Amino acid sequence: MTIRFLRFLLEYAPRHRMRAPVHIIGASGRSGSTLSEALLARGQPVVPIVRSPAKFLTTGIAVEPRKADLTDPPALRAALADATHIVSCAHARHAGAILAAAPADAQFVFLGSTRKFTQWPDDHGNGVLAGERAFLTSGRRGVMLHPTMIYGARGEDNVQRLAQVLRKLPIVPLPHGGRALVQPVYQGDVTAAIHAALDRTWTGPESLTIAGPAAVTYADFVRAVARAAGLAPPRIVALPARPLIAAAFVAQALPFLPRVGPAEIRRLLEDKAFDIEPARARLGFSPMPLTGGLARTFGNAHDR
Repeated sequence: MTIRFLRFLLEYAPRHRMRAPVHIIGASGRSGSTLSEALLARGQPVVPIVRSPAKFLTTGIAVEPRKADLTDPPALRAALADATHIVSCAHARHAGAILAAAPADAQFVFLGSTRKFTQWPDDHGNGVLAGERAFLTSGRRGVMLHPTMIYGARGEDNVQRLAQVLRKLPIVPLPHGGRALVQPVYQGDVTAAIHAALDRTWTGPESLTIAGPAAVTYADFVRAVARAAGLAPPRIVALPARPLIAAAFVAQALPFLPRVGPAEIRRLLEDKAFDIEPARARLGFSPMPLTGGLARTFGNAHDR
């Protein structure tokens, strides 16, 4: 048993209350599989609900999943028939379908996204807004957590993909030099927030934003990733957004260049800094500093 695992148990076990199994929708995804493992580690039974049992088997979690597609109401209703606590790690657009299929007395934790705040609406952000609206007007008990960019999960493609880009490119062109703010959150802190939400008794629907403890410029975020990955400090060049967006279209056709979509570049122009005090007050949310989370992500962490 590792020191990190023991530390995890000591941190969460004192406030844990055993209950009926937690039904986890999307348990084969990054956040869902991480949550399943963490709950099982503290002795909490789980019921994974997945679209593809074969994919869930690749997680190595030794629990029999239930198969249900979120677009199949009868199958979803059957999978949730005995649920008392439901965590959905699926896209928030499915919140309405989950609410309709779940028992009337169930308590929920939904994962949304801070994409709902973007000034450039897209299907992802609009879906989060629709799901949040369905939940907040339902009168059901629970919370929708809106994380910022999540990093540090097994197989995540935010920080890891950025590190791959930094290994290939000696120069990093960023719109306006990367002055916009970001506030990424470590996967372990997202999992801890879900734990805390499960341990509360909610009287109605609520919505909370979860993010890292402090916002940094995107340029500083890039430098921090390079440092944690053991790479030389990158040279950051400021460019206007329009030519970068045009170049992104060209890069998509060239397999030897990193894939960065025009929408991603556009979102680098807006500040993504958020107030997490409500989450601190309601959940005792205490996220890890960026340097500590990146150290764990790249396997060179010391005890927190």
